[in-house]
Amino acid sequence: MVSSIVILILCLVGFAAIHSLLASLPFKRFVRRSLGSKADKLYMPVYNLIAVITILPLVYLLYKNPGPFLYIIPSPWRWLMVSGQVIAAIIGPRALKDAPHRFRLHSQLSAPATPEAGHLDIHGVYRWIRDPFLFSGLVIMWLTPFMTVNLLIIYILTTIYLVMGSLHWESRLVAQFGDEYREYQKNVRRIIPRLKGYHERRREL
Repeated sequence: MVSSIVILILCLVGFAAIHSLLASLPFKRFVRRSLGSKADKLYMPVYNLIAVITILPLVYLLYKNPGPFLYIIPSPWRWLMVSGQVIAAIIGPRALKDAPHRFRLHSQLSAPATPEAGHLDIHGVYRWIRDPFLFSGLVIMWLTPFMTVNLLIIYILTTIYLVMGSLHWESRLVAQFGDEYREYQKNVRRIIPRLKGYHERRREL
């Protein structure tokens, strides 16, 4: 029991270390110096592929060693939770489509408040929530219609990692977009969506 939890935690730490390294600005600068402009198109697909590959061992180990069950949600509530997970899973790809300028390597590595860094350009899901990836990740995890001991431990640690990563990501967005993003932070919550979108709230103020 204890050994399986330790192995799961080590897998999660390994994934987090690799994920954090690939997302760091020094590593991105190294990639762009090595590949030039090709890095702008290749980085995100390769980054996502590596993320999937490195998370698979953890998923497999959880499947093989879930630990004792804590609860199983019965129908029809189970299907409501699964529906929420499906909706949250759609938000991630939608968020990438709504703000591709946030993820371009060239823009991230440009000096703040320059034409290369670009403008914030709030639309789509970002009108209601600042970090849709954090929101969707938390919803997908915590709406799982069953819970085991090992799964609970991994979910708690993953939640901490996602929240810390979100704080770091926002600090990068402030550096990239400056006062535009600070104004946005005042009007839109980071995790809990608002009923009124960003532009509607600004018109009211």
